[in-house]
Amino acid sequence: MRISLLFALAVAYFATAAAPAAAGPTLAAVKERGFLKCGVNNGLLGFSAIDQSGEWSGLDVDFCRAFAAAVLGDKSAVELIPLNAKARFAALQRNEIDILARNTTRTFKRETALGLDFTEVNYYDGQGFLARKSLGAKKLSDLKPGMSICVSTFTTTETNLAAYAKAHNLNYKPVPFGSIEEAKAGLFLGRCDLFTTDRGALASIRATEAPNPDDFVILDDVISKEPLGAYVRDNDPQWRNIVRWVILATIEAEESGISSANVDAAKAGSDSVIKTMLGAEPGVGESLGLGDDWVYQVVRQVGNYGEIFARNLGPNTPASLERGLNALWRNGGLMYSPPLR
Repeated sequence: MRISLLFALAVAYFATAAAPAAAGPTLAAVKERGFLKCGVNNGLLGFSAIDQSGEWSGLDVDFCRAFAAAVLGDKSAVELIPLNAKARFAALQRNEIDILARNTTRTFKRETALGLDFTEVNYYDGQGFLARKSLGAKKLSDLKPGMSICVSTFTTTETNLAAYAKAHNLNYKPVPFGSIEEAKAGLFLGRCDLFTTDRGALASIRATEAPNPDDFVILDDVISKEPLGAYVRDNDPQWRNIVRWVILATIEAEESGISSANVDAAKAGSDSVIKTMLGAEPGVGESLGLGDDWVYQVVRQVGNYGEIFARNLGPNTPASLERGLNALWRNGGLMYSPPLR
């Protein structure tokens, strides 16, 4: 009798393990709608910005397209919804968007008190300062007491600045603005001495929006850790796993030497691990409720992580950033994917 019970349990276990995942609420809604709704920044070149011809570009924009390629097989099947810092979390909580991919920092409070889940880091950053070069400063300690700093409200930037100032006896005058757009304009219009936000954003802003980039300098100070990435609602673990593993798949593809240029050859090759990852052999789609070729679609249509970074933030872009912390782990960075198997 005990043997029969064990046999029955084993049969039930393997039957459950082999069954394809049913579509969770978000995946079902996206498939029925036919496109994905992705919340992005309303204007930060290199991360998410729209040009005069109405075309979107940026690292976060490319990840929104990667999510669409994985889920719907078409990177263009996505509606990009611009959001300011104040509105971003409420839009996700109210089901107005499926994913928030808006250069948003992972923090304890956001992940435990807002009904949201952070998925995975797509950019490691830190808060810094853009200053007028005429001040002659390379770091905050070079500046006179009472310096004025433009800062956007409803952001970790604001709280980080206040905490750092208290811990280091920094004598400064905050000049708060309701958005990052207003805060950076405050610096350029002479309403403050410095502007603070994430250093990746500062590089983009200095290069593309300063009246004369040579009149401004990014100080050496880095006052925070800013792991940026995508958020989803915390009531749908399947959707969280999809978003998380799409980000990780771009990193795994770069680690494996697979790019948009050679993905077809890799899929047709003899490496069984690569063939499974790209969907030539079954194994990576069923548990997510996706087709087995979802990684292939992401890499073919959008690229691996290195391609995405180079296209939007690398040395040949206005931001002109080196990989730094965003290099692969074996190249001295923090980008590391668990095995995709």
